[in-house]
Amino acid sequence: MSRSVLPLLVILALILMLAVAPVVGQDDNVHIVQPGENLFRISLQYRVPMTELAQANGITNTWQIFAGQQLLIPGDEAVAEAAPAVSEPITAVEEPAQPAEYHTIARGENLAAIARQYGISAEALARLNDISNPNMIYAGQRLLISGVPSEDAPADDTESLTLDSDLINPNSIRHTVASGESLASIGTQYGVSWLAIAQANNILNADQIVAGQELIIPNVLAGAAAVEGAAAAPAPIHGVGREVIVDLSEQRAYAYENGVLVRNVIVSTGLPNTPTVRGDFTIQRKYSAQTMTGPGYYLPDVPYVAYFYAGYALHGTYWHNNFGQPMSHGCVNLPTPEAEWFYNFVDIGTPIHVQS
Repeated sequence: MSRSVLPLLVILALILMLAVAPVVGQDDNVHIVQPGENLFRISLQYRVPMTELAQANGITNTWQIFAGQQLLIPGDEAVAEAAPAVSEPITAVEEPAQPAEYHTIARGENLAAIARQYGISAEALARLNDISNPNMIYAGQRLLISGVPSEDAPADDTESLTLDSDLINPNSIRHTVASGESLASIGTQYGVSWLAIAQANNILNADQIVAGQELIIPNVLAGAAAVEGAAAAPAPIHGVGREVIVDLSEQRAYAYENGVLVRNVIVSTGLPNTPTVRGDFTIQRKYSAQTMTGPGYYLPDVPYVAYFYAGYALHGTYWHNNFGQPMSHGCVNLPTPEAEWFYNFVDIGTPIHVQS
């Protein structure tokens, strides 16, 4: 064999070895973010600390990830636990249509929390129920969760309410907007959520109603029964400009503008050993995101932080969903979408009153 042929044979052998060598899958440790997921839930899924997951992917704002983003999951053990091998091939079979499953919205719930409860995304839940504005849902509304609704399934009364129908729902009435009225004040007048009024009348901006406008007020009798026995919103302290009241016993935060209630949200305040301060304060400083640390906790990039006294603040919460129960080290925990609303609502100097 000539010396010139030998190098060619060696190169050919190397090429064949590379061709048959096992290929290590590059995507074995990668998670594709799905709509509605957040970094905290993904870290729980793979049993990887959220800080390690964020560091592995160079993420500084842990609450800002997006659908389709590829996340590297550190550690082979975590991947093995999250994605066990399939021992047998799966054959696709046509499954019969599943019966419809519904959820009736309770007071204080939001679309994102309901979606997480059933393991689906908020976007999918909104599409399934033809909801164009996820902030306009209300207590008592029925949501389709899964399956195909049967022809005899009870319909949501508000779907059939239009200004051209004459009280299809016998519990509904008409109201002509007077000068100075708002959806919140009208809702309080009839014991109905202002969100229910907005959705019944296809109103996307609650601030855009005018004197003389005719509104359908849905489920007036049902609304009155729902609020009977429930704690009424506290009276505003100042009655002029914007102000916020946090009620510790009710675990709620109320926002007022010129004496009119414009927002009412369930929150989580301080635990017995780390209570929320009580008294009258004002907003001192605001941060769109901030890392919070203390004895036994490290929370990177807490969203929409508005301090009202020393280290006490209103802020968003991604590490629990147990709103309505004291959970914090003294701050007022809000669902992140609600925290964003309050963050935009308050300014430096806005009065905050915290009461028992």
